Order: sequence, then C-alpha cells, then structure tokens
Amino acid sequence: MTTPQPHSAQSLEWTVGGRTFRLDFSKPLVMGIINVTPDSFSDGGRHLLPQDAVAQARRHLAEGADILDIGAETTRPGSDPVPADEEWRRLAPVLAGLASLPPTPVSVDTYKAEVADRALTAGASMINDVYAGRQDPEILRVVARRGAPIVLMHMKGEPKTMQDDPVYDDVVAEVREFLLERAEAAMAAGVPKERIILDPGLGFGKTAVHNLTLLKRFDEVIPAGFHSLMALSRKGFLGRILNVSVPSQRDLATAAANALAVLKGAEIIRVHNVAPSLEASRVAFAARREAI
Repeated sequence: MTTPQPHSAQSLEWTVGGRTFRLDFSKPLVMGIINVTPDSFSDGGRHLLPQDAVAQARRHLAEGADILDIGAETTRPGSDPVPADEEWRRLAPVLAGLASLPPTPVSVDTYKAEVADRALTAGASMINDVYAGRQDPEILRVVARRGAPIVLMHMKGEPKTMQDDPVYDDVVAEVREFLLERAEAAMAAGVPKERIILDPGLGFGKTAVHNLTLLKRFDEVIPAGFHSLMALSRKGFLGRILNVSVPSQRDLATAAANALAVLKGAEIIRVHNVAPSLEASRVAFAARREAI
C-alpha cells in the first residue's frame, strides 16, 4: 500500500465573530454529530431538546471530539426539506447553549444561506453543506464574507430521490470531478482554498458498492490541496455488511471503516459516537506514518 500524500496544509486558522479557531491536521480530527431533528435516521428526536443537545456536545468533547456538527434538518434518504424558519428555531437555542462549553469549532449542517449567516452570528464557526452550494449559491458568498471554512459534499440528486437506483460510469472519477467543480465555485465566490473541506458523500446517491469503492479508493477522490472529510457513521451499507438494521449498533463497524479512511488519507471523520472511531483513527494514523 502506498502512503497517501498530504492534500493540504497541516493546520487551519480562521476568525469568525472576533473568535479565532484552529484545526491541527497533523493528526486525525473527529467531528461529533448532534442531530436536533425529530427524524434523523440514526437518533431522531433523541437530542431535539436544547438541553439534550448540549449534553451530547459535552459527551463528545469529553471523549475527544475536535469539532461539533449541529444539524437541524435531516437529509436521510426519502426526507423532505424543512423551512428556514423552522430550521433556525431548532438551531438557535442549541447554539446559545453551546456558548457555555470550552471554545470549540462548531459546524452547522445547512445548505441555506440565511440559516448559515444567522448561525455564524450566533456562535457557529463552520458550515457543512450537503448540496455543496448548488441549492443556494449565496451560501458560498456568506461563508466567504464571514471568513468561515465550509464542507462541500457530493450528492447525486436530492435526499428525496437520491437512492432511487443511482448509476455511475466511474464513481471515483465522477465524484472527484464534482468536488473539484464545487471547490472552484466556492473559490470564485471568495472562499480561500485552505478553508474548503471536501466530502465524497457516502450514502448520498450511492449504492453499497459505490460506497465501498469510494472508501477503498479515498486517496484518489480528493483533489490535491484541499482538506478532506469522511462521513460514513452508522450508514446503511455498514448495516448491510453486518446484517444489522439498528443504526446505533453499527459503531464498531463505523470505527473500522473510519480506520480504513484514515489509512487512505482522510483528515476529518464525522461520527455519532466519538470514542471508538477516535481510537481506531489514531491506530490507523500511526500505521500510515509507521510511527507512534
């Protein structure tokens, strides 16, 4: 196995709302998921109340999370969109509650420019857009103006229909081409290259085989010079491999898959359960470097 070459700079520093944040890419970073939705595929409704979401954030940080990712609209297969005012109603009290925690980069999982702008004013410091700026292009200009990093994810179609028989001629080449095109759109809107994080979007318009191919060949997916993220936590293809229908019972499989992703160069892993994937990623990273 060839050692993946670094895609990007070893650290990222930025300032939003007068506060400065830094991510150190000399080690694998873990993004802890907090869903404040009633219908997430993994834990729908469990953290809908602001106090429960903040408690989950505390657990993530205690287990070693480097970033928190708050989502107030589910994008699971078959889901319907949520109006911006409802999304913000769910987000606002959670962001307010997170102000009491140690300073940590907080990402908001949204594709709406209005929600992103309000979130960055209310304490968020990053944006995670599953549409990569296609649904609401203004979000790219908002992120550029506010000086925040953005995650751009590949998705074939939209959540309502994305799993209706997705077909690719070459999934690796097509996902890579898409990510490069969206990164170029973000840079044209004023987002510096070093603040762009690319995610191949496992489970978003892809079969189980597509997901496995992207995992196996992750080192070929991310264009050079960009930071990378892998978000495969508790995904359905892991359940198919194990014949496990309950998403929360896929955490060990998630950890194993994240170890493979880190071996192939993933810099950030996005997970529901921090501890097992953090340990697995550290072992994989040591093996990749052949150093402790």
